[in-house]
Amino acid sequence: MMKEIILQTTWQEWLGVVFSIFQVVLARYNNPKNYLFGIAGILLTLVVMFNSKLYAEFTLNIYYLIMSFYGLLYWKFGQQKHEIEISKTTTKEWKIAIGIIFFSFTIFYFALTHFTDSDVPIWDSLVSAFAWAGMWLMAKRKLENWILLNISNLISIPLMIHKDLYLYAILSIILFSVAVSGYLNWRKILNNSENA
Repeated sequence: MMKEIILQTTWQEWLGVVFSIFQVVLARYNNPKNYLFGIAGILLTLVVMFNSKLYAEFTLNIYYLIMSFYGLLYWKFGQQKHEIEISKTTTKEWKIAIGIIFFSFTIFYFALTHFTDSDVPIWDSLVSAFAWAGMWLMAKRKLENWILLNISNLISIPLMIHKDLYLYAILSIILFSVAVSGYLNWRKILNNSENA
């Protein structure tokens, strides 16, 4: 069984997962270079998700690609032309994030049920909706991005197993673990900066 899984795994899936692991580990350490690995992993993941008929995930990865470029520039320069600091999500930003979740879920679910042959429209839409909002918060360097990304990761694990994308299921477990650690690390950095 394990040999079959390894043999049916494409090189795009292998490399996409490896680059994605590097990306999230660097993000956990608050390193802006995380986006460079993220961009490489995203490009490979686009191929895998399209071939697996996970169209919301495919669209999510296009969004990831755009937000990765945005995040790289925002983290490095921000509005003050210096590296932006980690901060907590404001009430206004929470409203925007929740709006992103509801709006993107609605759009994805409608599109998947009416225009694709997706067999998992609810789950694919949920993973993408929470990830869209989480990635937006990460690009703005908000502590709570890790929470929304982990909701997406939890939903993604059984979805990837259902689609026989076992490496991406393992990646989702790794991403969940790193996101917990990332949240704790970013909170420590934020507390230290507030106390300084």
